[in-house]
Amino acid sequence: MGKRFGAFQALDDVSISVPAGSFHALLGENGAGKSTLVKCLMGFYQPDAGEILLDGKQVSIATPREARALAIGMVYQHFTLVPSLTGAENLVMARADVPLVVDWARETKALDAFLDRMPFRVPLDVPLSSLAAGQKQKLEILKQLYLNQRFLILDEPTSVLTPDEASEILGLLRGMTDRGELTVLMITHKFREVTEFCDSVTVLRRGRKVGSGSVAELSTDAMAKMMIGETKVPARAARVDHGATPVAVDLIALYGDGDDGLPAVQELDLKVHEGEILGLAGVSGNGQVELLEILAGQRPLADGRIFVKGKPYTPKRAEMDVMKVFSLPEEPLKNATAPRMSVAENLAFRGFDKAPLAKARWFLSGKEIRAQAESLIARYNIRTRSPETPIEALSGGNVQRAVLAREISGDVAVLVVANPCFGLDFASVADIRGQLMALRNKGTAILLISEDLDEILELSDRIAVMSDGHITYLAPAAEADRTAIGHAMAGH
Repeated sequence: MGKRFGAFQALDDVSISVPAGSFHALLGENGAGKSTLVKCLMGFYQPDAGEILLDGKQVSIATPREARALAIGMVYQHFTLVPSLTGAENLVMARADVPLVVDWARETKALDAFLDRMPFRVPLDVPLSSLAAGQKQKLEILKQLYLNQRFLILDEPTSVLTPDEASEILGLLRGMTDRGELTVLMITHKFREVTEFCDSVTVLRRGRKVGSGSVAELSTDAMAKMMIGETKVPARAARVDHGATPVAVDLIALYGDGDDGLPAVQELDLKVHEGEILGLAGVSGNGQVELLEILAGQRPLADGRIFVKGKPYTPKRAEMDVMKVFSLPEEPLKNATAPRMSVAENLAFRGFDKAPLAKARWFLSGKEIRAQAESLIARYNIRTRSPETPIEALSGGNVQRAVLAREISGDVAVLVVANPCFGLDFASVADIRGQLMALRNKGTAILLISEDLDEILELSDRIAVMSDGHITYLAPAAEADRTAIGHAMAGH
């Protein structure tokens, strides 16, 4: 299969075979061509070259409707259900043959019979908005099975699930493939899911197929090497043992409201010590974003106190500067940059009104701003055509590096980061995690908010879990138990 967008070759002579009744993993970094490949299978894109064979026969898939007619379905990374409708309404309305007047008594009876044949159940008589993330993801899968889709494409299906929910759902799907009821092609970046649930794997890099094979015969190191090629992944500094250190950040009975006016952070108590990474795990939507926005001054604190090194702290620019408190929010291009301004200007946001970038706080020195940018670009390996390039033109990993460079290039007492490696390639992930560890070793207190439990377990000195706005679990990383963390993430 081949697919070009202008001068960019997104897929270059890619061939992949998924045997019926198998659970196949599709691996590759951002931009490798995974999404383009499955969008060609689903009829969103039309390939420029190549063919699709289904049950040994060539087929043409011009639209998603034609893919559905061929029993090909897809579960996307983000939910596609209507929150205000019930599960039953979502299922029935997804059909192509919805009658003008729905006989709900008849449909409900048919849905009950359908669920009796399924490996898991979900309540269908309540609005989707009242269901947990795991139940919503189950309903997304049930929707595809209800539509009689037998080749199922999963796009990062566990990104919103707890470890227990992820294992349960993938285990149930694996059971269906073992019984010959389903064939699964899963896009994932989690090697643990590949080794536990998949039969075989195909790896893409820069639009080309670079390897494939049986999961039983491939190590995770071999799969990683296929993904990144000869790219050198920087070695991370060893964790320095600081011993007992003072508290750098003390959060006491914090309360904060969400965008809907309802409580999002409730009676939250947390301490982060100097030279410590405290990993805050949790399923998306449990108050983590609101907590970061409170600490970054982007959301008002409804109640509670914040202390930094024993002194009362209000998250405003002047106090951040004095107390050396910095942050890296999720999706920094959206939340921490002015996208159309240059890389140099974005790197200057913290000190544009102070010498040497400014004179008398009013006159900006373009020469000094450019010189600082050139220094940070070289020091933090930010790949940009020039300091004058709009920051929105950079790749996700380089935007992340630029914002991190701005926030940590000076003296940093406290750093709050959220999902710092989401969607980044292997080398960028290793680079950013290495920088976080180096900061920790220098004595910086880091609050790491992440939905990636593997990242939390890898980097943290202590681990906390946030569920429904509360801290529901706290333990040293050496004593942390993945199962217990998963239960706490689920609110148990």
